[in-house]
Amino acid sequence: MKEDKNKRIKKPSFIEVIILLVLFLAIAFSFTAVFDLSIQLALFIALFLVIILGLKVGYKYDELQEAIKGGISSGLDAVLILITVGALIGTWIAGGIVPSIIYYGLEFIHPSIFLLATVILCAVTSLATGTSWGTAGTAGVAMVGVGGALGIPLPLVVGAVLSGAYFGDKLSPLSDSTVLASSMSKVDVIEHVKSLLYVSVPALVISGLAFTIVGFTYATDTVDLDRVESTMAAISSTFNISWYMLIPAVVVIVLLAMKKPAIPTIAFGALLGVIWAGVFQGTEWVSALSTVYEGFTIQSGNEFMDELLNRGGITSMLGSIVVIILGLAFGGLLNYIGALQVLVDSFKSLITNVGRLSVATVGTGLLSNIFGCSMYVSLIMTPKVMEKNYDDLNVDRRVLSRNTEVGGTLTSGMVPWTDNGIFMAAMFGVPTLQYLPYMWMNFAAIILVIIYGYTKKFIWYQEEANDGSEIMTKSQ
Repeated sequence: MKEDKNKRIKKPSFIEVIILLVLFLAIAFSFTAVFDLSIQLALFIALFLVIILGLKVGYKYDELQEAIKGGISSGLDAVLILITVGALIGTWIAGGIVPSIIYYGLEFIHPSIFLLATVILCAVTSLATGTSWGTAGTAGVAMVGVGGALGIPLPLVVGAVLSGAYFGDKLSPLSDSTVLASSMSKVDVIEHVKSLLYVSVPALVISGLAFTIVGFTYATDTVDLDRVESTMAAISSTFNISWYMLIPAVVVIVLLAMKKPAIPTIAFGALLGVIWAGVFQGTEWVSALSTVYEGFTIQSGNEFMDELLNRGGITSMLGSIVVIILGLAFGGLLNYIGALQVLVDSFKSLITNVGRLSVATVGTGLLSNIFGCSMYVSLIMTPKVMEKNYDDLNVDRRVLSRNTEVGGTLTSGMVPWTDNGIFMAAMFGVPTLQYLPYMWMNFAAIILVIIYGYTKKFIWYQEEANDGSEIMTKSQ
């Protein structure tokens, strides 16, 4: 049976793959930028284009449907996290947790250092918890609220949030993407994290300096103090603001830092939000519980605060969930029929040194995000198609895992239709292409990886020992 399958199936040609991907990009951009149609519809149509190509090269529909289900199942953790984070945001606003963080942020954080403080806070939170999504949904949402009240452009604030969130996420052994990138590259996760230090720490310092310089342009005399005071007054008159409102946030961060599973921990945080809403905010229990699904709504008379706090709940994530499911199906199917492999194979002959190898790895990660629509597709696909090139050039797999993480994870939030891009845009209400220019830590990391490749700094090599019994590594 297997031989019959191999006989009837052929690889897609390079031209066929290019036509497919050009059609996908044309549909995606025209639907979202020209016709104001949803990206979900674009992905749904594109999915059938891949099915048609799969049928053309010899696959049966049942095989393609199994590939679709396999692609979706690879990212179901992301869907579950999305649901629980949506619930968490709704209940934490109702419970006064997010409003308290915003209130204290407006009271104590000086505008000139706000962006730097945002980077540091989100970096520490994501490092402790191992999740950029959880960081964005908790500390990130609160800091966007503070920045908005201070009059700082929201895309810039989101860039600071993501710079910190992705930094900590990539250096935390608790992160699913960190574990996936290292395991797919056949590298110990701690060794993978150590290799990332040479990229992530300088990238954070560079972005921190950039945000500090920009932050000084928002000195006290440029801040709309009336807006700050009216927002603080509206928050304090609507919610009970106190230090113990922050307890649920501390509990969730500590539990995640103790390596407790993310989904039940975030769900427990949402439950604490319901309790805090009923006990400390005087919300009826049924109404408090409804914020888990429907999110928080209020009409306070303060337009900015209403826009900021009317969010959350599982329903707010439904559109993003559809995008992730369709994106995982699309990417899984592209991978199954070999379309991504054909694309990468086309430039393999150009990889003749470590510099080009680094560029190719980052490029493969980005292409896998663009056409695979998911960070998970990218982290699985990139090591698979690039590992032989590293072995041919005698480069240690730690460099492969590091470059995979940078090319796969750090570019995922830059693409509007990936799981990360959709999540972050929905979380902050800022379109991906608006916050993209301010993801300075991510860009700095990408540039450093390429510089290291061409200068051979912090690059490790494999050498067979004289007896051939083990592999030795050295750094150049």
